[in-house]
Amino acid sequence: MEWKRKDLLGLEELDREEIELVLTTAESFKEVSRRYIKKVPALRGKTVVNLFYEPSTRTRVSFEVAAKRLSADVINIAAETSSVKKGETLIDTGRNVEALRADIIVIRHNSSGAAHLLARHVGISVVNGGDGWHEHPTQALLDMFTLKEKLGRLKGLQVSIVGDIAHSRVARSNIWGLTKLGAEVIVCAPPMLIPPCIEEMGVRITHDIDEALRDADAINVLRMQFERDERNAFPQQIDYFRHFGISIERLKKAKKDIVIMHPGPINRGTEMSSEVADSANSVILEQVTNGIAVRMAVLYLVSQAHDKANETTD
Repeated sequence: MEWKRKDLLGLEELDREEIELVLTTAESFKEVSRRYIKKVPALRGKTVVNLFYEPSTRTRVSFEVAAKRLSADVINIAAETSSVKKGETLIDTGRNVEALRADIIVIRHNSSGAAHLLARHVGISVVNGGDGWHEHPTQALLDMFTLKEKLGRLKGLQVSIVGDIAHSRVARSNIWGLTKLGAEVIVCAPPMLIPPCIEEMGVRITHDIDEALRDADAINVLRMQFERDERNAFPQQIDYFRHFGISIERLKKAKKDIVIMHPGPINRGTEMSSEVADSANSVILEQVTNGIAVRMAVLYLVSQAHDKANETTD
């Protein structure tokens, strides 16, 4: 199969074959990171701009490392130190980046739909690095890549997603991706953190953490986004851990080889204990490593599709 999209905006719009192509491409790029010289010329002469309107460590650095390993030039733009502070709109910022002859914009934005808006107004490739509560496609792709690497498959797995589902773009992208590749997804959280109509995405809901753990092959533990609790409706942190936190004692009720995941940053003692985060079941640091290969694959695929489309037009 050939990748034909100049952008990667979300997993909702991708089909199974497209997701599998990204994962397969990432497998070949992971080998690059094992080399003495960790670089290939796949994007030599290309410029990747990381345009981040929200704070980020893992995602921004991962995209930067991925682009540099593909031999691209990288420019990082943080909104707080850019012309956004002077009132420049997202579309104007994107058009100016395009006018500088950049090739790919990786955007992280606090508004859902920002990546789609930008992609409609620029001709260069746009990759969604997380938009509002909507999607975080590359995080879900690296989660799926890690699961497939660890367990050998995705089809037929039972994956439980636990935590702040309501505000989580990671949860939404994982649900779209995992269900399309044949996994069964369970979401577990307090009732106020389960968004309306989420069952329409093909998941099962439980408010019982022990039930979520019981038959799970993997559990993806999300960060509790207490900063979004404007109505003071969330459970207190200590209460949350008591009822939904992942402890060693709770793991004893799960499968012995259950895979523990977290997109980061971890609030130790809130979402999971340090013993769990650092246990043999945890693949949290492997997720970080795999994120580079997945993002290399995404940058390569959108760049190739964009170049081929331009060749056809010319």
